[in-house]
Parts: sequence; structure tokens; C-alpha cells
Amino acid sequence: MSVFERKGFDAFVKSLPGTSFVDQWDSHVAKVGGKVFTLLSGEDGQARVVAKCTEESFEILTALEGIGQAPYFAKRKWVEIHIHAPLSAEEVKHYLTRSHELVAAGLTKKLRQELGIALTS
Repeated sequence: MSVFERKGFDAFVKSLPGTSFVDQWDSHVAKVGGKVFTLLSGEDGQARVVAKCTEESFEILTALEGIGQAPYFAKRKWVEIHIHAPLSAEEVKHYLTRSHELVAAGLTKKLRQELGIALTS
């Protein structure tokens, strides 16, 4: 199942700790601790996911065809990855997982603990 299809997106994303879903902004949005970490929008050949990334990854990814600054998220290093971008399924999953980690790191230690997210030193 592809993360560019709702069933595959849900299956992969819900494997990450503390994840919840909501439909908003004409998208299927995944949150951790009430904060957005990824979303799926579009259908068929127009599907795309949005993810937060590090500054270094942002520079590398946005240089690729089919990946750009995510609308409304650009100031905080968010990318929009289109289904036809030159990334493997595993690479896209890596960036979704990393987005989860980056957003979860901004939560309080108490909330991370309540959500079952491993605390790093």
C-alpha cells in the first residue's frame, strides 16, 4: 500500500506513537499531541503528502522535481511531496517518520510520556 493512498497513509502513520487523525483543509491530517506532522491531499495522480523536515533536508528535497515548499507551512521548513517525486516508498516513509519526530520533540516531556513516545535525553 502506498502512503499516497488513504488506506496506506493511515496504516503507516498510525504505527507512529501518539498519532491521531482529522479531516481539515480539504486534507487528511495526522497529528501528534494535537500538532500537525503530516497530511495527505489530492487523489489519483495528483496525491501529495506534506512533512516537516530539517533545514538541510529542506534544501536537498526542494531541489528535486515534484517536491516544493508546502503552501501555508513554508516558513517552518515543510515540504510537499507529490506522488511522482523521485523518492522511493521507503524514503517517503523516512521523511514522514522524521516529521513525526521533529514535531513530537516540541511537545512537553509529560505529554510525550503520556503518548508513549520515547524520551530522548
